[in-house]
Amino acid sequence: MDLGDLITPEGVIPSLKANSKKQALQELSSFAAKLTGLGQRDIFDTLLQRERLGSTGVGHGIAIPHGKISELKQIFALFARIDAPIDFDSIDDEPVDIIFLLLAPEGAGADHLKALARISRLLRDPSAIEKLRFSKGRSALYSVLTEPLASNAA
Repeated sequence: MDLGDLITPEGVIPSLKANSKKQALQELSSFAAKLTGLGQRDIFDTLLQRERLGSTGVGHGIAIPHGKISELKQIFALFARIDAPIDFDSIDDEPVDIIFLLLAPEGAGADHLKALARISRLLRDPSAIEKLRFSKGRSALYSVLTEPLASNAA
């Protein structure tokens, strides 16, 4: 699965202003609502429900909030870089400055898992993370997000 299938250039937020996890999720929900046509409150509630199960802060300054919404027609992603790292109740207790939001239709099942796996592979690549942290502007970030993953088969 290619990230270009999940995210558009408009879905890249190079400088998200948020002071807390809740505020970040609210801002992301607002952006997602504009791009999907879904209700901001529905998106936010879905993300909050998922966070109650356990933080989506996966460590190393990265969070991957995600959820399923029945009205959604296809898998949707947003990428955001936060201006000042925030507490996200991450597994390593490190503040988060990179958030990858993933929303999927209720029946997405395997495709939702494939999308999460693809995002996770990108976010485990130290050089990709460095580029995401230091690239300037939306188009540069989008290029990093959509470039093919380097193969480790050597």
